[in-house]
Amino acid sequence: MQESRQHFSSRLGLLLSVLGIAVGTGNIWRFPRIAAQNGGDLGAGAFLLVWVVFLFLWSVPLIVAEYALGQKGRMGVIGTFARVGGRSMAWLGAFVALVSTAIMCYYAVVTGWCLYYAGGLLLRPLPGSTEAAQQFWYGFQGSLWPVVFQALALGLAVAVIWTGVRAIERANRFLIPSLLVILLVALVRALTLEGAFEGVRYLFTPQWSDLARPRLWLEALTQNAWDTGAGWGLILTYAAYMRREHGVVQNAFLTGVGNNTVSLLAALTIFGTVFAVLGAELSRAEVLEVMRTSGPASTGLTFIWLPQLFAKMPMGRVLAVLFFVGLTFAAFSSLIAMVELATRVLMDLGVRRSRALVGVGVVAGCWGCPRR
Repeated sequence: MQESRQHFSSRLGLLLSVLGIAVGTGNIWRFPRIAAQNGGDLGAGAFLLVWVVFLFLWSVPLIVAEYALGQKGRMGVIGTFARVGGRSMAWLGAFVALVSTAIMCYYAVVTGWCLYYAGGLLLRPLPGSTEAAQQFWYGFQGSLWPVVFQALALGLAVAVIWTGVRAIERANRFLIPSLLVILLVALVRALTLEGAFEGVRYLFTPQWSDLARPRLWLEALTQNAWDTGAGWGLILTYAAYMRREHGVVQNAFLTGVGNNTVSLLAALTIFGTVFAVLGAELSRAEVLEVMRTSGPASTGLTFIWLPQLFAKMPMGRVLAVLFFVGLTFAAFSSLIAMVELATRVLMDLGVRRSRALVGVGVVAGCWGCPRR
């Protein structure tokens, strides 16, 4: 089958694949920390409200535009911008491709971290103290394992999409339902912990005075743009393979709402877990301080604090492994979309898919290789 004639086999396959783009570490890794940082003393409900507002004012319109452009252009981002807007607009597509490709290089590193933790916590005891958790994290970062797992993540992404869009669809038909099941299992377990509903209450309680803070609006917009992937060109790339009869607007709304639902499930799980375990030892202010300040990009919360918290609860090991497997699935489904975007740009320039994939994988591995 020629690449230009490949299509998603069904609307469900298209939606699951696009949800694979949207649902990533921004939902599970970043969103709970940003919600905590922008919550007041009473709760984070005001942030959630603005975040939902920007879903419909910002993200969904951009997703609609990406679906429509991809369906019409039937090419990657550079080719589509040139075809729809004229040759003078090709530079804009190139800029989008460059930014998303640069993010891909970083994203492969983070996906490698998730892979390592999913396997590591399965094979060794959970860290029972901050010192043990830090030793696990910094020992990993100080070794060659980050490079190995970054290469593994990229290699798997290249292998999955080697034959084109049908392989992408098959992968996401497994990854996204599995991720949702894992999140639901983790959520149910978290909410059965004593004190977990204190975290849920905080998450949804609005402190209306927070709406007067301009930074809250900026953070809500930034988070929504980040965790939906709107405007990255990734949805446009997948939309090049959608069938004409698949509606644009309805798909866009389903994509945006589905993505934000996953963010809320992740936040409920993490807020419930953190408040239940730390709430027995610390005040609410101290619990929130842990969530707000645990390392850049919440590396501390995710990779240092959560393994400790899981170690302190019944069935914690199972929940820890499930959490990091789910985080890995979320990261990987987004990574394959980023690899496909860069690959499709090269294919539009006449490069064969196999050569384009190898080139993208090698460049991403070199560019994103952690420096010590």
